Amino acid sequence: MNFDEAEEQDGIRFAWNVWPSSRLEATRSLVVPLGCMYTPLRKNPNTPLVYYEPVFCKGPCRSVLNPFCNADIRGRLWVCPFCFQRNQFPPNYADISEHNLPAELLRPYTTIEYALAARAPVVPPVYLYVIDTCMSDEDLQALKDSLIMSLSLLPENAFVGLITFGSTIQVYELSFVDCPKSFVFRGNKDVTSKQISELLGFAASNKGQQAPQAPQMGMNSGVPTPVQSSGFLMPLSECEFTLTSILEELQRDPRPVPNDKRPLRGTGVAISVAIGLLEATFANNAGRIMVFTGGPCTEGPGMVVGEELKEPIRSHSDIVKDKAKYVTKAAKHYEALAKRSVGSGHVIDMYACSLDQVGMLEMRDLVKKTGGYSVLADGFDQPMFKSSFQRLFTRDQKGVLNQGFNATLDVVTSRELKVCGGIGHMASLNKAGPSVADTEIGMGGTSAWKICGVDPGSTYALYFEVVNQHTNPIPPEQTGLIQFLTHYQNSSGQRILRVTTVSRQWAQGSSETGPGPIPALASGFDQETAAVLMARIAVYKAENEESPDILRWIDRMLIRLVSKFADYRKDDPNSFRLAPNFSIYPQFMFHLRRSHFLQVFNSSPDETTFYRAIFNRENVTNSLIMIQPTLEAYSFAGPPVPVLLSATSVQPERILLLDTFFHIVVFYGDQIAGWRKAGYQDDPQHANLKQLLVAPKDDASLILKERFPYPRYIECDQHTSQARFLLATIDPNITHNSMGNTPGEVIFTDDVNLKVFMEHLKKLAVQP
Repeated sequence: MNFDEAEEQDGIRFAWNVWPSSRLEATRSLVVPLGCMYTPLRKNPNTPLVYYEPVFCKGPCRSVLNPFCNADIRGRLWVCPFCFQRNQFPPNYADISEHNLPAELLRPYTTIEYALAARAPVVPPVYLYVIDTCMSDEDLQALKDSLIMSLSLLPENAFVGLITFGSTIQVYELSFVDCPKSFVFRGNKDVTSKQISELLGFAASNKGQQAPQAPQMGMNSGVPTPVQSSGFLMPLSECEFTLTSILEELQRDPRPVPNDKRPLRGTGVAISVAIGLLEATFANNAGRIMVFTGGPCTEGPGMVVGEELKEPIRSHSDIVKDKAKYVTKAAKHYEALAKRSVGSGHVIDMYACSLDQVGMLEMRDLVKKTGGYSVLADGFDQPMFKSSFQRLFTRDQKGVLNQGFNATLDVVTSRELKVCGGIGHMASLNKAGPSVADTEIGMGGTSAWKICGVDPGSTYALYFEVVNQHTNPIPPEQTGLIQFLTHYQNSSGQRILRVTTVSRQWAQGSSETGPGPIPALASGFDQETAAVLMARIAVYKAENEESPDILRWIDRMLIRLVSKFADYRKDDPNSFRLAPNFSIYPQFMFHLRRSHFLQVFNSSPDETTFYRAIFNRENVTNSLIMIQPTLEAYSFAGPPVPVLLSATSVQPERILLLDTFFHIVVFYGDQIAGWRKAGYQDDPQHANLKQLLVAPKDDASLILKERFPYPRYIECDQHTSQARFLLATIDPNITHNSMGNTPGEVIFTDDVNLKVFMEHLKKLAVQP
């Protein structure tokens, strides 16, 4: 089975592509959960976009007509494959025949998009800039330049707004053109949504008016409220000059800051005001709150550290020892704000640029629950911010921004399956139904999720369980079905429903002689997807449990998996063999155990939060790079070749290119570095050296050009301080305790290497 083809067509990859036919067989055979990685908006030029309404099943499942339905063309009937309800074709299908079928009944179109008719006025998206003014003049100027640039990339009909914050919060009235006019809120006192409406004048304008109810625009989506006219949020075409002028004249927060104190920064109140403004004006319409902060919140609700510099911001050690006095209260405040934003369908992006921590840990729910972006950089003048921010506004071939808003994801399963939950940047809609399992993984207890912000790269992990009883055998011709329904609004205001229906075979028969796996089940195992699904569960657990427990859980699950699917003789580790589609899985788990997602040593809480946030939104390919980085070697021996992520790959006559997703490292071996420092590459007689030095940089630039967020680019020589970025990542199979004649770099560590890890795994797996 070609897993890449399935991902290309439907944007989906399953860990198991042949499913056990009963709960008993699943319990015996599956160690890695039955799950998939789904990218709802994955670009595929072969996906049809049709301009008519979808046909829904009238039964309780509410599935959409799809190629796996049993259609009676003569009788104008179709039978739902999920609940077996008989449905009539609507009148507009009167002309269909065996040779004239609609796209949704054709087998190649298992994924199809419907452009839904506008039942309410089409409202373009809102972009609300929330800017921290407590930063250096250089950073503020760089930020202003990026923001002014971004205005030229927005759709002309998009609404824009501006809020700045420091010790006070200022909401700018863009309709007032004579001079900058703003409403000021205190940064140390929270305001409710109702108070914001009253203070900004929305409540008064709504008195005596009964807002008409707009029709529902999608399953489980919020009902769009009529847009409230506002001078604070204006179409870009009407206020671009005013907004540009305000940004150009923006100054640092005027409050003086003593040398021994931090600036007063009311981030928590600023975000609350931003959410309240959109709640009062654009509730359940597409909206994006973009928060740009240069330091931690030091006053009011959401405060993460005190004003005094002698009080350090919390570390991982402080959190473990329960010495971080602000974390719990601040996290609750931002969680409440995230729920408000989800309720009104708005995205929150966090752009944190500072040499110190800014409170990403406490604010993580703002990004996680709303599907926003997060970028962590050293300053607003760094390419990590500037390039990442610019790539937010890339457009597709039709000139539409690659952004989806106010989306919902519904999952419908055939009767033999149920949904355990999902992990990703989304929020549960708590939709109960026949497809919901009792077992919960991640955000469980529902078959539908709200996704305020989605793009072509947003990927969600979804987990299922087989509930069919072994006493109820499945007919050989029957397949298991899952349907994904994604409602979203694109940046031009068009509501779209994307329907993906996938089918997989059931593994027929059962293991009568013991708990061994069915061969067909093993043949459909996708070790790459399985590794990412397990990693997402591990990261989800890591945010709620102690790290040692997570590592033990990973080890336990790995031992169980290989003991079931490997070939071996009991008590004979030398006989241990794994099939090719299982062979790399233990290696993924080894590197996962050492990754930034589970090991917090040498990372701040903000960095760990950032790494986990990016991991939870990426597809299988990018996630695997994060788990097990790629390493390529450049030398005079030939073209670049992939090499083992190992200390033996470090050679003095090589250049290595390391891609960890977050870092791109060009590492020069001692000999190459010496030649470069001597300037041999400038001598025409050594043109081949010049080409060798340029090649990894060219390949690195290609990666940097496509990657979001923009990675940190590092060039370093062997035995220099920045070589640590490579040495901390590679497998330490040559250490100070095992030095011999093996060529390579000596790593000073007591960490277990991959060889020892595999030896212990084999010993434990073959035990009876």
